[in-house]
Amino acid sequence: MKFKKHVFICTNDKDAPKKCCGSERGMALVDAFKEELKDRNLLTEIRAQKSGCLDTCAFGPSVVVYPEGIWYGNVQPADVKEIVESHLVNNQPVERLQQKFAPKI
Repeated sequence: MKFKKHVFICTNDKDAPKKCCGSERGMALVDAFKEELKDRNLLTEIRAQKSGCLDTCAFGPSVVVYPEGIWYGNVQPADVKEIVESHLVNNQPVERLQQKFAPKI
């Protein structure tokens, strides 16, 4: 695997009245993740990038971290440092932002 972790940040925009991550600061989150990773010299180990719709609009802005498959919802730019420090560096997901979905059978 090229990266230890891969962070996808939804930046999709949809027509009103549906909530969408793009208009809820999606690109601001992308920029914040990239800047924080750069400041910590982690750009060669961890990749953060924009994505299309992650289909969790009601919980957005949405972020998903792989390879763990941990989903975060209602992520704000102020949360980025905590996600990077706790989850991406120390492998401890940020419980208060985590979205838990029931397994599909």
